[in-house]
Amino acid sequence: MSEAIFQRIQNEIDTHPVMLFMKGDKLFPQCGFSARVVQILEHVGVPFHTENVLASAEIRQGIKDFSQWPTVPQLYVKGEFVGGCDIVTDMYQSGELETLLSEKGILAASAQ
Repeated sequence: MSEAIFQRIQNEIDTHPVMLFMKGDKLFPQCGFSARVVQILEHVGVPFHTENVLASAEIRQGIKDFSQWPTVPQLYVKGEFVGGCDIVTDMYQSGELETLLSEKGILAASAQ
């Protein structure tokens, strides 16, 4: 992965408290797994930013190299890699996602 791609990815993660690298964007997800994570984040009610990995082959491969995780979507919260669709879904169903978002100061306790 080139240093420029690494820096671009790091900048997106640093700039946005909740960052989702996905196929498509939050308005038009282009795979079911990406759509599922968008649906969860919208249901939880947190603001989040997306990066469409389909728009750039370098970003698509770069995010996999960056995280050492082979698939997208990939969710980051306050700079921390959370996981992909299965992990986010499990965390949502168990209540861990809301707990994480609260602990990171993203989700107000009153919103739970």
